[in-house]
Amino acid sequence: MTPAIETRALTRRFGHRTAVDAVSMTVPDKAVYGFLGRNGAGKTTALKMLLGLIRPSGGTAFVAGVDVSRDRIGAARKVGALLEAHGFYGNLSGRENLDLTRSLLGVPTSEIDRVLEVVEMRGEAKRRVSNYSLGMRQRLGLARAMLGAPPVLILDEPTNGLDPDGIADMRRFLKALPERTGATVLLSSHLLGEIEQTATHVGIVNEGRLVLEGELSRLKADLTPEIALRTDAPERAREVLRRHDLTLEIEGDGAVVRLRQGQDADRMSATLNAALVQAGVAVFAIGPRARTLEGIYRHVTTSTAETETETV
Repeated sequence: MTPAIETRALTRRFGHRTAVDAVSMTVPDKAVYGFLGRNGAGKTTALKMLLGLIRPSGGTAFVAGVDVSRDRIGAARKVGALLEAHGFYGNLSGRENLDLTRSLLGVPTSEIDRVLEVVEMRGEAKRRVSNYSLGMRQRLGLARAMLGAPPVLILDEPTNGLDPDGIADMRRFLKALPERTGATVLLSSHLLGEIEQTATHVGIVNEGRLVLEGELSRLKADLTPEIALRTDAPERAREVLRRHDLTLEIEGDGAVVRLRQGQDADRMSATLNAALVQAGVAVFAIGPRARTLEGIYRHVTTSTAETETETV
């Protein structure tokens, strides 16, 4: 099956600065793909190349099988986008704003009701956009991106600035989109917690490079197991762990023990607890630490930074 989005060594330079560095990514059909990285990592530049808004310095990008550089108009017809700047007319209603886009796309009027139903805004569609909350504007932007039922949706920071209720609503919409509309969603964000609750696949970009990509559940399963630990004497605990050929790292008011791949975190927690107590160390809390997207992100970005430092 053709990937919904594919890039091959996609690169963009601005003068001597390389914003996107030979990124080769694959977004499976009907996935919710979290495109992750800190601000300035190159995410938005990569999205603009996928949308044909800027040309790459090298490499290629395909959207629904269409080469963006060779056929920007054909690729644009395959994708709907929600970027930070909405560009709505505040004096017009939500429905009237959607109708303007609908007429430009040449799609039937029935599309307006369809997308309003998906984002649950039919009851608010006649209100002026100037009276919309930020969350409603985001939902209207998502509705506009879905006009014409494009097979790919590219959304840049769709929860940015929303309150907790708005974030929860947007998360629910995004998770349901592939099933409800058949679309693939590329979701760019720096909010790890939101991506973890929404995405099926992730790609992590650091300093313009794609450093990790894959199905989120598999990436979690491959993560080295860890034990979270709180004691009254971290340094004495460190000595006990050395006897088990393990290291302890202080994190805030606690510590973490990184096991070797394949070690059972539950059994090792029991073993270490007994050893610490026998050594006179009071154990306040001990147990396996959940494998999270934050752990994956921390591991891969730290490893990348260390590798680059060693290379230099």
